[in-house]
Amino acid sequence: MTKAEDRILVQEHLAHAAEPKPLSADEKARLESRIKAVLKEKDAVLVAHYYTDPDIQRLAEETGGCVADSLEMARFGNQHPASTVVVAGVRFMGETAKILNPEKRVLMPTLEATCSLDVGCPADEFKAFCDEHSDRTVVVYANTSAAVKARADWVVTSSCAEAIVEDLDARGQKILWAPDKHLGHYVQKTTGADMLLWDGSCIVHEEFKHRGLEDLKALYPNAAILVHPESPNAVVELADVVGSTSQLIHAVQTLPNQEFIVATDNGIFYKMQQLAPNKTLIEAPTAGNGATCRSCAQCPWMAMNGLENLLRVIEQGDQEVFVDPETREAALRPLRRMLDFTAGVNLKAAGNA
Repeated sequence: MTKAEDRILVQEHLAHAAEPKPLSADEKARLESRIKAVLKEKDAVLVAHYYTDPDIQRLAEETGGCVADSLEMARFGNQHPASTVVVAGVRFMGETAKILNPEKRVLMPTLEATCSLDVGCPADEFKAFCDEHSDRTVVVYANTSAAVKARADWVVTSSCAEAIVEDLDARGQKILWAPDKHLGHYVQKTTGADMLLWDGSCIVHEEFKHRGLEDLKALYPNAAILVHPESPNAVVELADVVGSTSQLIHAVQTLPNQEFIVATDNGIFYKMQQLAPNKTLIEAPTAGNGATCRSCAQCPWMAMNGLENLLRVIEQGDQEVFVDPETREAALRPLRRMLDFTAGVNLKAAGNA
């Protein structure tokens, strides 16, 4: 399980996280114009997560790239013909792109951008934990290192975790789950599967509070509450919709409510507002009244992706992602299982439509 030292390590990573400096409108315009040109020059495509800065998300859209959750980012990078994939997100996303595309160059604005779930699940401790419970099928969340994925039988994202675990449970398999305990608890509750959970959590989602959410709902009684399943169970229980980033975006588009209280990283507001411009989005409270939170509904590592370091890495290529070939081969198997499974589910859904 996660040790106190791992939590300290997360704090150390946070202490060194450096957000890009604010830019003027003219500086932004100059950088964006240059990035667009250099992407073409370098035969590169930009893939950005929903939690990155809106300027980066917009650039990805305008240059033929992709703005998506981690599952769609993986699919897009795998299918796009560009020789270089630039991943604006956190390190495990860059590693996943490299695992799926060993022949391509994978760059990131900064390799320092990590994830508390990744940091809190060291590969050596996780492997020992798996060895202690060798009778269980190992299912790991995408928010993990390549080395942890290499020890897994399956990789999942929040959008496909329930379906995959439900299928494994139907085949009589007991699950060892890592690293997010809140998402694991949610999947365990919804599927009824026999799951042993690693003790990890996301510093953004863990800070959403039940009491604060109740108080906000009282102010906006007609608002639908949207919650990511990495949030604590008490918060999840208040939700009208629980889902991945892409599922929450879909909810804003399709539900009849005009107001939404959103309990996930506020980077998602860019895409939500773009697709549902007439809806009102309200940020769910974190850390309680008067408290100084660690994330304030924004991942500090996602925030390390900026226009300046994005341009620099495309021009210089000095933040390249590498994965050891042996680790890559081992990690590819559970990733391929996920992609094949979700492709099969999508085909079935299309056939029933």
